[in-house]
Amino acid sequence: MNKSEDIKELVSALAKFQSEVKNPNNTADNPFFKSKYAPLHDILNIIRPLLSKNGLSIMQAPSGDGENIIITTVLAHSSGQWIEFDPLILRTDKPTAQGAGSAITYGRRYALSAIVGISSEDDDDGNGAEPKAPPKNDNKSKDKPAPQKKSDTNPGLISKEQAKRMYAIAKGNVELIKGVMKEFGYEKSEEVKRSDYDKICIRIEEQINN
Repeated sequence: MNKSEDIKELVSALAKFQSEVKNPNNTADNPFFKSKYAPLHDILNIIRPLLSKNGLSIMQAPSGDGENIIITTVLAHSSGQWIEFDPLILRTDKPTAQGAGSAITYGRRYALSAIVGISSEDDDDGNGAEPKAPPKNDNKSKDKPAPQKKSDTNPGLISKEQAKRMYAIAKGNVELIKGVMKEFGYEKSEEVKRSDYDKICIRIEEQINN
């Protein structure tokens, strides 16, 4: 991270901005994580007036080689003070204009939300970290069969947890996951067969690491 010699006024203005800004409504669907997120234009419509009110501005510059997209974000203040944040590097699902455009939009949204301190995507309400409740020690619980998980009713398909892991491997890059799944003939994560799951994960890792 780079910054001007003094950022006191910038930090003060950012604190005032954060006391006024609200999280945007998450209106767009993320089919892989089964959650919702706020599109980039909704985020910009909410934060621009408040940034301007407090003498702040955001500059985001994309760069890269067509396969790796780099998003550099600068937060500036009317005093001339500034902070340049570490670049966010993303791997596109394919070296096309559409693939690069999707990665740029995704990267700008995540970087912008993190820097101004807002949440632009649903989480799982901590369900993944929530400890399991111990079974009740009574006759009813012994006699009543345990309900089947959704994944148990479709043993040939991947579970929700496996879909989340696939999303995590791709570092949240929805377009990358879509591209890899299409290589294996799938449109949605819930259609992925367990027999193809490991191969898809390996392919995603290759795309991320290359």
